[in-house]
Amino acid sequence: MISNPLVSVIIAAYNAEAFISDTLKSILAQTYRNFEVIVVDDGSNDRTAEIVRSYMAIDDRIQLIQQENSGVAASRNLAIRQSSGLYIAPIDADDIWYPERLEKHVHCLETADESIGLVYSWSTYLTETGKIKGYSPFGQLGAVEGNVLAVLVFYNFLDNASTVMFRRSCIDTVGDYNTELETCEDWDLFLRIAEHYHFAIVPEYLIGYRQYSGSMSTKCTTMAHFYELIMSRVYARHPELPSSVRQWANTAFYNNLLSKSYLAGNYRLMFRWLYRSLKGDFALLLRPGIYKVTLVAISKALTRPLRNFTSKRSVSKPLSPSTIAIETQLPAPSHSNVWKPYDLVIRHRWQQMVKTTQL
Repeated sequence: MISNPLVSVIIAAYNAEAFISDTLKSILAQTYRNFEVIVVDDGSNDRTAEIVRSYMAIDDRIQLIQQENSGVAASRNLAIRQSSGLYIAPIDADDIWYPERLEKHVHCLETADESIGLVYSWSTYLTETGKIKGYSPFGQLGAVEGNVLAVLVFYNFLDNASTVMFRRSCIDTVGDYNTELETCEDWDLFLRIAEHYHFAIVPEYLIGYRQYSGSMSTKCTTMAHFYELIMSRVYARHPELPSSVRQWANTAFYNNLLSKSYLAGNYRLMFRWLYRSLKGDFALLLRPGIYKVTLVAISKALTRPLRNFTSKRSVSKPLSPSTIAIETQLPAPSHSNVWKPYDLVIRHRWQQMVKTTQL
């Protein structure tokens, strides 16, 4: 065991001027101090590089690499190649870490045997302005550790790219982030790591995951394409995965896209995801809200021409760094014990999947 191993924090940044400062501040505020920060500016045309250089002037642990726009996967791979740490900790350029994140993850890996390749924690959900608006539901569902492959196929319980720390040896074993993938590249890497290593958890909310508006419906179409590509390869490598896992996974994934498309106002896509959610699995019909959003979507779709004629769309202005105020004091999450029928089905399925981690 190394008493004070170097951690390589890797950041892929593209036009991140609004948030990169908060991300770097949260890293520099970590209680664990032996780390390097490798920022890859992926062809930004804003002030991202300038902001990173301002932090380099006050902390020499930060490095900046600039490249033509090549995508998130290529940027993370470049950062890993330029890094020296025993452990790799990715963070997105708009997320934050709470102060003990690195310390607790390093301790977990240092006290575990080599079969544990990756450690993760839960996330708080932040608004665009940095206010806490919710908590990852996986904190309520409980910890998942050990042989997690089947559970990770069922649902990406790691939640986002900023929640994990993994051994450099994992990359040596399974390869880099797949640059063929325009999205879901982190899920793909986690699945490949799960094929060879066990996972561990520090069961605390140590990550702030920022969620904000964007072209969600367009991203949904891209996500669906690469999700199907990733899963087809996983199923080809693991024919032993039961058909029920595949059906449950599709229901959960497309239900998520359904919600995103509804919120984005793309009702045609919403109905596509509804069909795919229900294909071979009718559990979603136990969710009362599905009937409400369906009726609302039909109503809005029918009245949209009239609304477009009588109203003008307002153009939202991007946030400047000065408008963002990150909450660094973490309030305790409130957990409800009231479960609706659909939630009970999902909870039952979750419990069935968690049992596979003990096999």
